[in-house]
Amino acid sequence: MKFIEKLKKISQKNNSLLCVGLDTDIKKIPLFLHKEDDPVFSFNKKIIDSTSDLVCAYKPNIAFYEALEEKGWESLKKTTDYIPTDIPVILDAKRGDIGNTAKMYAIAFFEKLKVDAVTLNPYLGEDAINPFLEYDDKLSFILCLTSNKSADDFQLRKIDGKPLYQLVAEKVLEWNKKQNCGLVVGATYPEQLKKIREIVPNLPILIPGVGAQEGDLESTVKFGTDKDGNLAIINSSRGIIYASVNEDFADAAREKAKKLKDTINLFRKK
Repeated sequence: MKFIEKLKKISQKNNSLLCVGLDTDIKKIPLFLHKEDDPVFSFNKKIIDSTSDLVCAYKPNIAFYEALEEKGWESLKKTTDYIPTDIPVILDAKRGDIGNTAKMYAIAFFEKLKVDAVTLNPYLGEDAINPFLEYDDKLSFILCLTSNKSADDFQLRKIDGKPLYQLVAEKVLEWNKKQNCGLVVGATYPEQLKKIREIVPNLPILIPGVGAQEGDLESTVKFGTDKDGNLAIINSSRGIIYASVNEDFADAAREKAKKLKDTINLFRKK
């Protein structure tokens, strides 16, 4: 099943555009979990169990697992294996390297971890992206306009009268021959998000930045969704998974996730 088909099915089933980011920092999870053999996986398992009927995707950030060396990779693999098979898994890796290196990354992520999608940096151009695009059923989310404060160092700079983010969006359309490309656009840039959606009306857009980075949710939904109110994957990580540091952390995460999902859906109906 292609990624977009899988995304649309779970979005309809759960009536959700919410993605929960599994940016699991072992220093921030409840202390009682540290008694477990694999505290990170135990934490993720509880979060998944409590939110799987509320989401359209999960997004583990690979950095939090790589920092734990071999044990972290094991935790990540157990996490991606545990996520229900009808829910897309987006690996937030932001990779971007020359072709032969990119091919190894693609094998590691798509064949070994078996994730459904990955985030990629387009700075090196098409030949760094192509090894990922060879996987017809997977999806590559290309960084277009990120939600961090320094995004304007490069991404808003104009080249021949157009901002760089717009050139990236237009180029990704050219790369989308197999309908397996998407974009990453931060919620902190609503007007630019509107322009990007006009350029790519039928591409999925992964949208971080509505939680701790305080992106405007109503504008995100209004400008990020397609004409049918779909194809936006609105991510929240810290604001959900760290809702509590006590034994009720999974219930607290569910409450936060449900509130965000319901608010997103209210804006979808406007």
